[in-house]
Amino acid sequence: MNIHEYQAKALLKEFGAPVSAGVPIFSADEAEAAANKLGGPLWVVKSQIHAGGRGKGKFKEAAAGEKGGVRLAKSIDEVKQFAKEMLGNTLVTVQTGPAGKQVNRLYIEDGSDIEAEFYLSMLVDRETSRIAFVVSTEGGMDIEEVAHSTPEKIVSFSVDPATGIMPLHGRRVAEALGLKGDLAKQAVALTAKLYAAFVAKDMEMLEINPLIVTKDQNLKCLDAKVSFDSNSLYRHPDVMELRDLTEEDEKEIEASKYDLAYIALDGTIGCMVNGAGLAMATLDIIKLYGEEPANFLDVGGGASEEKVTAAFKIITADPNVKGILVNIFGGIMKCDVIARGVIAAVKAVGLQVPLVVRLEGTNVEEGKQIIRDSGLNVIPADDLDDAAQKIVAAVRGGK
Repeated sequence: MNIHEYQAKALLKEFGAPVSAGVPIFSADEAEAAANKLGGPLWVVKSQIHAGGRGKGKFKEAAAGEKGGVRLAKSIDEVKQFAKEMLGNTLVTVQTGPAGKQVNRLYIEDGSDIEAEFYLSMLVDRETSRIAFVVSTEGGMDIEEVAHSTPEKIVSFSVDPATGIMPLHGRRVAEALGLKGDLAKQAVALTAKLYAAFVAKDMEMLEINPLIVTKDQNLKCLDAKVSFDSNSLYRHPDVMELRDLTEEDEKEIEASKYDLAYIALDGTIGCMVNGAGLAMATLDIIKLYGEEPANFLDVGGGASEEKVTAAFKIITADPNVKGILVNIFGGIMKCDVIARGVIAAVKAVGLQVPLVVRLEGTNVEEGKQIIRDSGLNVIPADDLDDAAQKIVAAVRGGK
């Protein structure tokens, strides 16, 4: 789960991390009061969407101006003007894709005098099962571009959970960023605070880009992007309250109600599969035969008929779906349960597109018989390769 910048900064502030004063607003009418509360003389007006690259982004609407999604205001009138231009309009960045995202919230923040910009992030290193720090002197830039062009400017290291965070880790951050004296001491303290926040809130990723040195020689988190491990959210009702459903795909929201692993994609073939590995293989083979999957959907190993029905309804709710492939290898998951779920869903929502079903494993004959007896116009498949070819042909109008 992702949260907005202003929410991330409020959370980091709870752990003592230095952030600028700021006020979130939800309508242009709140802009003047927010600016007056901060006092100025410089304000930064920031679009709040779940995507990076806001400063370099462009609004679709001409009325929003040409200054991007992060703007420096030198007067209260400019704060009000920017708020009117940005709220309610669609911001397109390198991370939103061409569709962009509508800006429904702004963060009005005190301006900062910047002497230097750095990059700092934390994430879970899957290879070592440890929390890793990634730091670079190239702050304010896309870290992917830094990794591609100047990888030697990126320093990474992990923290042994047996010892937890220690001063040596903070000193390593300071050394990587070239910080000396009091700034190095601040880096040691900040490293410990960020680690504490990461662990306490079950974060999946924490990115500060940029981490700045101000003119008065203080470290400050000028931006903050945080995502959480969705499997741990039951432990954090306070974090769950920060969820912004307007930033999420409606189909993914519905899937989360049934504990379905669903991710919307841009293709035309809807997929319902059990097991993440088989689901990825299904997506790959669809692409191999020249079409694009419309989703990743793993119903899990022990899905109920209700869960399968919900999954099928979510797939058919996508207007881009021109065909559906059900690919089930029954182990714990029984093929007859899948068959009954598919039939229940088709009866509930109808079937307007070709449907290819490949079943194998536990109770496979029962499952196939249930589908045969249903009277549905289902295209049977013997294996994954056969299923992929048949759904691609059906979508393309082939026989």
